[in-house]
Amino acid sequence: MGFPTTIERSPRGESDTIIGIIDGGIWPESESFSDEGLGPVPARWKGECQGGTNFTCNRKIIGARYYGVEYSVRDMHGHGTHVASTIAGRQVNKVGYYGLAQGTARGGVSSARLAVYKACDVDCNMRDILTAFDDAISDGVDIISISVGSNDPLEFTSDPIAIGAFHAMQRGILTVNAAGNAGPGLYSVTGDAPWIFAVAASNTDRRIVTKLLLGDGTILMGNSINAFPSSNEELPLLYGKQVTSECSENEASYCHARCLDGNLVEQKVVLCDVDTNIDLVKAAGAIGCIVPNHGNNVSEVGPLPIAALNTHDINLVKTYQNSTRSPKVQIFKSQAINNQVAPLVASFSSRGPSRFISDILKPDITAPCVEILAAYSPMAPPSHTYIDKRSVKYNILSGTSMACPHVAAAAAFVKSFHPNWSPSAIKSALMTTTWEMNPNRSLDTEFAYGSGHIDPHKAKDPGLVYDTSKEDYHKIWCSIFQSILNTPCDANLTLRQLNYPSMAVEVDVNSAFVVSFPRTVTNVGKANSTYVASITGSTKLDVNVDPSILHFTSLNQRKSFVVTVSGKGIKSSLTVESVSLLWTDEDDIHKVRSPIVVYTGNTTGNTTSSAGASISPRNSSRSAPKMDAPPTKNGVPSYKTQMIK
Repeated sequence: MGFPTTIERSPRGESDTIIGIIDGGIWPESESFSDEGLGPVPARWKGECQGGTNFTCNRKIIGARYYGVEYSVRDMHGHGTHVASTIAGRQVNKVGYYGLAQGTARGGVSSARLAVYKACDVDCNMRDILTAFDDAISDGVDIISISVGSNDPLEFTSDPIAIGAFHAMQRGILTVNAAGNAGPGLYSVTGDAPWIFAVAASNTDRRIVTKLLLGDGTILMGNSINAFPSSNEELPLLYGKQVTSECSENEASYCHARCLDGNLVEQKVVLCDVDTNIDLVKAAGAIGCIVPNHGNNVSEVGPLPIAALNTHDINLVKTYQNSTRSPKVQIFKSQAINNQVAPLVASFSSRGPSRFISDILKPDITAPCVEILAAYSPMAPPSHTYIDKRSVKYNILSGTSMACPHVAAAAAFVKSFHPNWSPSAIKSALMTTTWEMNPNRSLDTEFAYGSGHIDPHKAKDPGLVYDTSKEDYHKIWCSIFQSILNTPCDANLTLRQLNYPSMAVEVDVNSAFVVSFPRTVTNVGKANSTYVASITGSTKLDVNVDPSILHFTSLNQRKSFVVTVSGKGIKSSLTVESVSLLWTDEDDIHKVRSPIVVYTGNTTGNTTSSAGASISPRNSSRSAPKMDAPPTKNGVPSYKTQMIK
């Protein structure tokens, strides 16, 4: 992210910034939440510390509330603590996960204050989420980070996060939301309301991998976070009928519980054809497990030594296993390697376009999310499985839940320098200053990564911002839902007319098109400055910017222009053509970039019903506990809390 410890900060502005976290609670005793050296709680704070039994706030965690059947804000699952420390954890030296990812842990805005709203445990109740939003708004937070969401996209009128974020926007509060872990399927993105900052997930330049040695000398590299010591000797490798005395070959290969014979698998390594039964393999007494990774190039913590291999390497293991009477294998402790192709969008990160509104680009931005080390609840097993009895203070998680707090921290960083900026101005600053992603290396291009990869340092001084008024958001809400609400709108405003930092339109296959995007930018750079427009990207789109030169004579001066995009027609469905509009000042210091996306839709892709959706924390872990919520909870619909790790 280009965010070293030496980066210029606004100490007073950062210390005065309050971030509300709606999640699964927090572990207040973590070193990451020490208040040493922090000044008094901001005088404007109106919240309370209702943390429950044995829960104490301090000058770091300045507010705490819990909802539903919970009796404490204390985090019992680790997710909320991980998110909170990523946003604003204090600097803690010499931490890691059993020696892996060893180094200094720090949040993006380590002097900012935290207000914690525990609205989730293993699921999230819609009423609790809305109440948490109301409390956070009334308490006086500046930014809301919520790394939870529905498994399936919800219409705005049914989505408590969209509704709560709309109320927050009205009070000048930006809501940052994880975009979901349902990728790489299209139309899977959540947080698609224009007033939500939806965050996709990308990897970093550090990968954690696990080496596997077969008895014939073959060395394979797999995915997993294996903190267990390397096996000192080769261990017997079992597969299929070798693990059972009851099941068929096919059933046994999937490592079903009833098929695993403890007398056969104890102190052995078991090869499974699925990665969902690892805890069962551990419970049966095995000492290691080999599973397929199904293209999900992410390493995760397991309850025993694991190697997740690609299809080719899994087949090599099976070939070796069949070639000898006594197959052996060694699984080594994981190691960190350099990932030179970063940043790439994670395969699990949800993709656009929006299922319910077509002319908007979602997700908005991408940020680090893969194998992130942060504070954790010592009450939660690091692998999220009941069979794992370990306790850790720091853990490594992956998911859009981990990307969301990076952007929330970046938003707080920008706000610390510009406390009077609106939520849309902060959002624009972060979106228009991103590192441009390579479309040839990211499946689904802008519908995977939005405007690009976050660069907080540049966002502090964006030059120009696209500032959206509350009134325009009201008009958008009304325009989209007037048929649902059966209420006439005072003034219609289409999404193409909304002053958004990105531009998108869905067009018909094989039909010529001409579409216009009116936009207004506000000068927040140099008082006297001139910006010139240029277009980069697809040659299949004809783009005109009028005017193409903007002259500013004062700060906060506004200038309007119209972007017109035309084409002869896109020949196939589910096709994306994109360009970038770049405003560059005369000193070549400020480069304000907006993606422009023209796409053809899937005639069935955006018709999926959201009935029965559940809301949950956004975790990617294959071994995460099932969080499916009942259809209703106390008579109120629930949605599954996906802690997007």
